Amino acid sequence: MAEFRRLAETEVHRGHIWRVVVADFEAPDGTRFERDVVRSPGAVAVVPVTFDNDGTAMVTLMRQYRATLDRELIEVPAGMRDVPGEPAEATGRRELVEEVGLEAAEMVLLTEMIPTPGMSDSVCAIYMATGCTRVERAVHGPEEQHSEVLELPLDKAVAMVVQGEITDAKSALGLLLAERRLYELSS
Repeated sequence: MAEFRRLAETEVHRGHIWRVVVADFEAPDGTRFERDVVRSPGAVAVVPVTFDNDGTAMVTLMRQYRATLDRELIEVPAGMRDVPGEPAEATGRRELVEEVGLEAAEMVLLTEMIPTPGMSDSVCAIYMATGCTRVERAVHGPEEQHSEVLELPLDKAVAMVVQGEITDAKSALGLLLAERRLYELSS
């Protein structure tokens, strides 16, 4: 079976984190075409799960302003893999401290998702953090400085996904998978 081939790419913009390239491809039938591609180091998201005194699973989320959308979103802690060579789990642990002030005893990889395959090569690793203890936040940038940390029952957060109140893809997927993982562990 014939395959698609990437022939070349030309960088048209280099930012602080991302690069934009125009890539040339060849289809199986020999047709040549171009695509704009955002090259990304990827990201890591973490669903921090704790338990209240009654044993109810709780999650710590954040409400923060997103300039790209010009509005606030409710999200799980997450960040870019912007430290060269840093393992994904280490990035997740660092972001957990920075954004919501938690350190995790255990991090379990739930999945790796491809958030925008039509425009970027970004991959987002999603972890569930357990055995979390409170530490001081180490926020970066105006969005994090003005963010709000939210702690709520996991089932309420999942209901917010279903009702369209939590619309960020990494957060929605992470919350649904964390709920499933906890259900499987309790069965």
